[in-house]
Amino acid sequence: MNADILELREFYASRLGRAAERAITAALASLWRPIHEERLVGIGYAVPFLERFGQDCDRAIALMPGGQGAIPWPSPQGSLTALVDIEELPFGDASVDRILLVHALEFAESPLEFLNEIWRVLAPGGHLVIVVPNRRGVWSRFEHTPFGSGRPWSRGQLVRLLREALFTPAAASEALHFAPFRRRSMLALAPALERLGRRAWPLFSGVVILEATKQIYRGIPVASERRERRRLMQPVLLPQGAGAGFGR
Repeated sequence: MNADILELREFYASRLGRAAERAITAALASLWRPIHEERLVGIGYAVPFLERFGQDCDRAIALMPGGQGAIPWPSPQGSLTALVDIEELPFGDASVDRILLVHALEFAESPLEFLNEIWRVLAPGGHLVIVVPNRRGVWSRFEHTPFGSGRPWSRGQLVRLLREALFTPAAASEALHFAPFRRRSMLALAPALERLGRRAWPLFSGVVILEATKQIYRGIPVASERRERRRLMQPVLLPQGAGAGFGR
């Protein structure tokens, strides 16, 4: 089950959410490469980070899963948000340069099929950046944050999944080394704890961040069972008598 869009928005508007956003943004910045004249897609709820990292790209768009719901971004008057089925992305093959997943992979019904679809739409050599709850971290054990929902991952599990989907892991980082306290006095310590945690207890971070590149060699993709079933069930309508003259 996906996180609810209203709960996600409320979390990132809270003091704890803003502290989490700052910590994740700092960790992303350490491995983010400039993408001038490239296309960036955020999937899940990546809006807080698209506002920071989408400024240097040619075009950015936010895709939100149907089970989660969507909000307009960057504004109701000029929204670049779309509600989608994450296993059937509305892009052509090799049409996207970089994809950022936040609050997405942990909710995927089939993580491998989801990554296969991402592989399809990424350009050769394109980059995928994933932010997921760390199964060893404290944040995955508290339900008052969106990182306490869905399936948490260890770095090793994520690396194996990426390799199975024919991605090459390239860089890694961590964030949320402080506990998810909501008290203002405790949150005041978050920046210091974040810096200390990167050196002292990186394995127990709240999220794991991995960057991977698309391997350009791969066999002919096999359509998923669900997609093939939809294709076979789709009616084909022809005007009466059209078949007799088809191909002439």
